[in-house]
Amino acid sequence: MSTTPDVLGPDVLGQPYLAEEIVLPDDDEGPVVATLVQRRAAMPTRRAVLHVHGFADYFFQTGYAEWWTERGYDFYALDLRKYGRSIRPHQTPNYVADLSEYAAELDAAWALVTGRDGHDHVVLTGHSTGGLTTSLWADARRPDELAGMVLNSPWFDMQGSVLLRTLGTVVVEQVGRRTPKRVLPRSVSGFYARSLHRDHEGEWDFDLAWKPLESFTVHAGWLRAVRRGHARLHAGLAVPCPVLVLSSGASAQPSAMGDDVHRHDIVLEVPQIRRWATAVGPHVTYVAVPDARHDVVLSLPAPRAAAYDAIGRWHDAWVG
Repeated sequence: MSTTPDVLGPDVLGQPYLAEEIVLPDDDEGPVVATLVQRRAAMPTRRAVLHVHGFADYFFQTGYAEWWTERGYDFYALDLRKYGRSIRPHQTPNYVADLSEYAAELDAAWALVTGRDGHDHVVLTGHSTGGLTTSLWADARRPDELAGMVLNSPWFDMQGSVLLRTLGTVVVEQVGRRTPKRVLPRSVSGFYARSLHRDHEGEWDFDLAWKPLESFTVHAGWLRAVRRGHARLHAGLAVPCPVLVLSSGASAQPSAMGDDVHRHDIVLEVPQIRRWATAVGPHVTYVAVPDARHDVVLSLPAPRAAAYDAIGRWHDAWVG
């Protein structure tokens, strides 16, 4: 399988962010691309970060990039196929039938970061579904340049009741195999995205076509892929590098916009993240950040600072 990087040019975020398309093999919907965004540190370095977003998401967290570049890392972010910058009109947004399909763009991005750009010390980071995807990829590939991993509220299990996680998974397996594009009914309040976006109750600017207030449609084949990924994680991975798992201090299911929305993970269940954190590998540090949001680096100022302090302490202790 071959991948072809396109020309490096200006990113939608503006300077100093640059972006390039990674042209991937066609799938059953047609042409496929991923997009690699980069921001360079002030001085030449052989250290880099490669970041992967979550579901109904894309890279716009410029403060996170700047935190790393200020510490001498070149920063890269990968918009996976059918997400954000990589969505094309003929595609089902965010859809994939197997999480291993993402290996194509992760392999290509890694080759650009380490081969073309010469970085031999790379921290891989992932948020939510991206935390699951990067964990599975790192376990399968175990590249020599992998110096550490930061997983920001990784999606490590299905939220909800035991019945949903057991019998529900059997149903998803069958439906996802037979009718993978079948839409699964769900209710999304939109509270989370509204808590973030500056036009609502947040402080961040992002494209609501790429990160909608009420998320994207969930298809049976995609959820089947995620549940299979969960099963692989639960069987135990062996990612060899130091791993930091971050989460909020607690979850909530608010019925209206309010303080609970801003000070809890209202997307995933924190006890599940805590339970499965050590399944990633033999060297895992877990930190719960009180009052953090689902994306801990988009939290209110105090918990956001606490999250960055936790990353810094872990980095200095284990990655250096």
